[in-house]
Amino acid sequence: MSKGTFYITTPIYYPSDKLHIGHAYCTVAADAMARYKRLSGYEVMFLTGTDEHGQKIEDKARDAGITPQQFVDRIVTGPRGVLDLWKLMNISNDRFIRTTDGYHVQAIQRIFRRMYDSGDIYKGKYVGKYCKPCESFWTESQLVDGKCPDCGRPVVDAEEEAYFFRLSKYADRVRDLLENTDFLEPRSRVNEMVNNFIKPGLEDLCVSRTSFTWGIPVDFDPGHVVYVWIDALSNYITALGFENDEYHDYEKFWPADVHFVGKEIVRFHAVIWPAMLMSMGLPLPKKVYGHGWLNFGGEKMSKSRGNVVDPYILAEKFGVDALRFFMLRTFPFGSDGNFSNEALISTINVDLANDLGNLVSRTTAMVGKYFGGALPAGCGRWDAPTDADRDLEALASGLRDRYEAEMEKFQFQNALEEVFRVIQRANKYIDENAPWALAKDMDANGPRLAHVLYDLLETTRICGVLLTPFMPESMARLFEQIGADGAVRTWDSTDLWGSLPETVSPKKGDNLFPRIDMEKELAELEKLQAPAVPAVEIEPLAQEQVDFDTFCKSDFRAVKVKDCQPVKKSEKLLCFTLDDGTGADRQILSGIAKWYKPETLIGKTLVAIVNLPPRKMMGLASNGMLISAVHKEKGGEKLDLLMVDDAIPAGAKLC
Repeated sequence: MSKGTFYITTPIYYPSDKLHIGHAYCTVAADAMARYKRLSGYEVMFLTGTDEHGQKIEDKARDAGITPQQFVDRIVTGPRGVLDLWKLMNISNDRFIRTTDGYHVQAIQRIFRRMYDSGDIYKGKYVGKYCKPCESFWTESQLVDGKCPDCGRPVVDAEEEAYFFRLSKYADRVRDLLENTDFLEPRSRVNEMVNNFIKPGLEDLCVSRTSFTWGIPVDFDPGHVVYVWIDALSNYITALGFENDEYHDYEKFWPADVHFVGKEIVRFHAVIWPAMLMSMGLPLPKKVYGHGWLNFGGEKMSKSRGNVVDPYILAEKFGVDALRFFMLRTFPFGSDGNFSNEALISTINVDLANDLGNLVSRTTAMVGKYFGGALPAGCGRWDAPTDADRDLEALASGLRDRYEAEMEKFQFQNALEEVFRVIQRANKYIDENAPWALAKDMDANGPRLAHVLYDLLETTRICGVLLTPFMPESMARLFEQIGADGAVRTWDSTDLWGSLPETVSPKKGDNLFPRIDMEKELAELEKLQAPAVPAVEIEPLAQEQVDFDTFCKSDFRAVKVKDCQPVKKSEKLLCFTLDDGTGADRQILSGIAKWYKPETLIGKTLVAIVNLPPRKMMGLASNGMLISAVHKEKGGEKLDLLMVDDAIPAGAKLC
């Protein structure tokens, strides 16, 4: 029987062209919470998505020579895009919303008109400061050293006709919500919001723009597009069917049980969002939880800082479950955490390899060695339990309640600590009972040995169920190894000691979490994540000057590699078939076979001079020249083809 519904959301992410492990942190936490709630009997709606409108996307698309829709499509649905990252991290979201989805666009226009008709949106003129990267408006007093208080980047003066939302009208109600309820957690975030934004005086919020076009048009004033935060925040209700016919479960799931958001956008979710809902007369979400950042070297992970950590590399080397576990085991969810490869490997070795992995491996191996793979009937009962028996059973039997109390507070680290206290106690239980010593006299000690091994399997089963929200694939393998079928992998069974059948047949398998050679892996990660720059010898600059008109005659174009093959009887030449944007293939030969394998270049975007006279090499025509950089290093001469962003279309002229 369902315990009810549970609606959890992550913020919808700006489509970044360089996703890192920090992007996955909030969504992994939300996924663990959603899986826990499903496990414990709730009907869950878990929403995530992408925020795809705004000036900076329009600007980036223009720079790339493509439309904004093409730009966001490539990053959301393309290789290693947002959807690929969520698939990699085993995210179990029930719904995914894009703010370019037609139903959302329609709903936002209706929401904007609804607030306008109520008198809470009015037309005016915006004059102030604007941070393009954050897409945030600021007053002079809110700036820090003249820069954006969120990201620290420079702001620009902005002046344009705009619509405004009467945010100031709701200042007292929002303050009361923050100060006198548990709407916003952790509590430290409340002080930040009240002291930094409400006490200085909430100003009405600019909610439309006229200086760019990539956004949802205000349908009754087409020169305006809806400001990104009105657009983005409303996704939490439009994705349920509010003001649209795409979905029909708004009444079922709203209000949300919790919005998980990064601390940098708490202001929008804890001040602007509730005011918007108040304006529309809608219920407020039950909670906003503002988590901390995953930092790297003491700084927030950022492409611009060059300190991003590639989740694909880490998942391939250590496994997705180990990566998920590390993020939620190591850092308190409400605080910042400092990511390091050393900490990741250490956590895997200590918690997963040594504690959990060894417990499973040793126990299943002993059942196979001493009982032929199946415990005897009656092994779950022992007439004269020892202190160690009672201690382990009590600790494991009470685990679910302690775990649940921490999960309900979103304290993932503490919930996992409770589980690993039991796992560590089980490993101690092995040493206390010394099964290898009991096995020396099976006639006398066989029943006791069987009971010890049963207790270990039962403890492992309970821990495995509660670890499933964090490491779903690994726990499925654990259950197979200890012989626990679906009936004893349930939430209810974790509260019933002795649920594992006594005649269980474990099967020792591969190590769930092999121990990692830290020194070796750190060296390999350093090469992959931060390649060393070799000492190079650069050819001196040419002294002969070329007049500007002569230079301008060279036609540099972006070209896409459709095919690349070695030239027969040549050790140097590769033959390229290129798309130069004209609709006809272009063939260029290049003497780079020493440095590149042909198959690695297919699909790349290169630069070529396309107006050189044709020439023949090895009997083949070469129509142009590919641009490369040549330098010398310890191993000899090195050549690198000039490659450009794949978003640049074939035929684009470089100038």
